[in-house]
Amino acid sequence: MGGNARRSRPGGRPLRRREYDETDVRVRPGRSSRPRTKNRPEHKDAEAAMVVAVDRGRWGCVLDNDPEQRIVAMRARELGRTPIVVGDQVDLVGDLSGKPDSLARIVRVGERRTVLRRTADDTDPFERIVVANAEQLFIVVALADPQPRTGFVERAMVAAYVGGLQPVLCLTKHDLAAESEFAEAFEDLDLTIVYAGIEDPVEPVLELLDGRLTAFIGHSGVGKSTLVNRLVPDADRAVGVVSGVGKGRHTSTQSVALALPNGGWVVDTPGVRSFGLAHITPDDVISAFSDLADAIEDCPRGCTHLGPPADPECALDDLPGKERRVAAIRLLLTAINTNDPWFRGGQTTTI
Repeated sequence: MGGNARRSRPGGRPLRRREYDETDVRVRPGRSSRPRTKNRPEHKDAEAAMVVAVDRGRWGCVLDNDPEQRIVAMRARELGRTPIVVGDQVDLVGDLSGKPDSLARIVRVGERRTVLRRTADDTDPFERIVVANAEQLFIVVALADPQPRTGFVERAMVAAYVGGLQPVLCLTKHDLAAESEFAEAFEDLDLTIVYAGIEDPVEPVLELLDGRLTAFIGHSGVGKSTLVNRLVPDADRAVGVVSGVGKGRHTSTQSVALALPNGGWVVDTPGVRSFGLAHITPDDVISAFSDLADAIEDCPRGCTHLGPPADPECALDDLPGKERRVAAIRLLLTAINTNDPWFRGGQTTTI
């Protein structure tokens, strides 16, 4: 068949080219045709809650008006990558029934009153928020097996003071070391000290925890979990319920808030090996002590407040009657100015 031959239908009638007009054209709207806005929904019907557990993209929460109700929530898209940690006050919308497979949304995160931060080590610029809005930090230390480490306590105290928390030194395994000079190292800092060995009464500890949100930190093996089990009946079961918010991660790898029988919360954190303070400066530490904060305004620029010979003109040396307190605080400053594992808690120390 020649190249100019016309195609034809069966029966001999030639095919005609189809003619198109504008009615045959379908225009798909572009992405830019929809007006965009930065106004976020107000969610006026959102319910206030507290975050009690975090598990890889899911948050376990309890409503402020119903602490018994456990709700699993996700982060709303408008929050982007806003960090949300245990202790955060949040607003929830969606399914608040708490039924299996139900999922609410976190649409707002409240301003934090206090923040406990740490870094992996003193060279790591990335801050990790351990817990938000806690009023106290229980620094759990064993008097024996393992031996207590002053450096770790000092660093944890620094993080607490700077973050707005009140530190409490909680000494366990009192039955293995009934007499100890360890606590004397901190007496000039007005540090509250409580004994919580297996044979010590638990009531003094409960009095300090009553009605407050308290974070517990400590090295592995110091008896922190044993103490939590004494304070919170059925703590093992409670941890499984609260922290099982979606992916089944082992509970020892995450922080979880547990309700105390008479009110208040205990935030049980994983055992730590070190407490990095890369985010904290000497001025941050001094500013946490109201009786010393004004004095450093007279220090020369760049003063580390460690005193002679490093800082011969430090204004802290001119405070009458504060010599022992200044010396104690300078131990805290020394702890954040060295990378020695002795201060990070990596090695056993004695006094």
